[in-house]
Amino acid sequence: MTTAGGQNRNLVLAAMIFAVAMTFIDQTIVSIAVPNIQRELALSSTGVQWVVNGYLLSLAALFALGGRLSDIFGHRRMCVLGVVIFTAASVLCGLTPKGSIAEAWIVAFRVVQGAGGALMFPAALAIVVRTFPLRERGRALAIFFGIAGGLTAIGPILGGYLTQWTWRAIFWVNVPVAVIALVLTFMAKPENEPVSARIDYRGAVLVAIGIGLSIFGLQQSALWGWGNGGTWACIIGGLLVIVVFVRVEMRTASPLMDVTIFRVRAFFVENLVLLIAMAAFIPVFFFASEYAQISLHKTASESGLFLLYFFIGFAIAAQIGGRILDREGAKRAVVMGCAIAAVGFGVWASKVTHLSLSNQVIWIIVAGAGMGMMLGPANTDAVNRASSLSYGEATGITQTIRNFGASLGLAVLGTILLTVQRSKLTASLQAQHVPHAAQVASRISQSQGGHSVSSIPHYYSVDFSYATQSVLYVMCGIMGFAGVVALLGLRRGLQEPAHLDAVGAVAE
Repeated sequence: MTTAGGQNRNLVLAAMIFAVAMTFIDQTIVSIAVPNIQRELALSSTGVQWVVNGYLLSLAALFALGGRLSDIFGHRRMCVLGVVIFTAASVLCGLTPKGSIAEAWIVAFRVVQGAGGALMFPAALAIVVRTFPLRERGRALAIFFGIAGGLTAIGPILGGYLTQWTWRAIFWVNVPVAVIALVLTFMAKPENEPVSARIDYRGAVLVAIGIGLSIFGLQQSALWGWGNGGTWACIIGGLLVIVVFVRVEMRTASPLMDVTIFRVRAFFVENLVLLIAMAAFIPVFFFASEYAQISLHKTASESGLFLLYFFIGFAIAAQIGGRILDREGAKRAVVMGCAIAAVGFGVWASKVTHLSLSNQVIWIIVAGAGMGMMLGPANTDAVNRASSLSYGEATGITQTIRNFGASLGLAVLGTILLTVQRSKLTASLQAQHVPHAAQVASRISQSQGGHSVSSIPHYYSVDFSYATQSVLYVMCGIMGFAGVVALLGLRRGLQEPAHLDAVGAVAE
């Protein structure tokens, strides 16, 4: 524990906030620029989804390993390394050349970005935890997550305005943030203190392969088709590897992830709820941004403001959810939040085909409010239940599951979007007596960013709105399912954190 005074501790906190700010901003800022990136680089629709999902997938697959490496080699050292890798990858994403290598280039460096974030985030969190004494830690972590999480809302707005200049700027904006983070870290000099411990390379490889294969199969299903053996081989193979990972970790003396903590009922249920809910939360920015620009003919900056309505509801309801959590526990906030989000997504879905923003605004706010009410309490309650683990370990597990849920949701919902869009386009083209309508529709849907906002045909805007409607209805179902899981799985009232007794049984 550092013995530095309050001023130095606050400097450490500021440095770590700037460090992780990039990872939070990047969760939403890229979604705004997707149509522009796709149009300029001539990416396929599947490829442009990988631009978003490659980052999330890498973050999910490597987060636990990043936490272990920061313990072994020192938190400050790994945080700085993570910032440098993340920033270098950001610059290279912004320098993506046009031509045949564009898709592979930008996706590859988005994956590297995620790897940098996986090194940086757990190290920064550990630095904050170790810097502040116990009596001040709660306030410091609230500021850390409050400010960093709030930056997620800035992403769409900032991305919209930067994209008006060039989409490449959404990656280059990370450079000044990184410089500030590195300067503040150098000034604050947080403790490094590496510890001697084994690295569970076997677990790291298994979790990366399992997550990567399953998401890859789901993401590619829109391109390969559900009748393709490769699709099912990737999905089933990935899931089987995840099962092997769990079994191996239970038998490993120093595991990458202490999976026995999932025997604690409340921890397991809260993380299951987060896994389900994140399948809607992060993907909504990607799909709503594309809808705003393709169906409503909004500019990138206008699309950023479009998503601001979601965050208005999110920010207000997050305060309500936090108060409910403090007063009576997580269950009511989580169940109510899921129900409100389901209603918001469901009614929003019914309005999108009208192509009128004014009819949608209130329901966008309602959907955001539901997410805001449940996410904070679910995440906080999950970490509080894991009393047999350190705060950093519990948060590492929870963040891995959150990122995996977001990546899973983007893959599944992306497949649904493209499938419905192809079907609608085929019908529209057949109505216009276009020869080989199905093949033409497939080709158009894979290059949906090829039109500028002003030249998108009306039938295409309508067809894309129906595809978006299907996605939002599925999001409604996702949040409804999360609510049912919370209703049946969580217990009412303020409870003491659960713990594992000497034989590993659950005690609550």
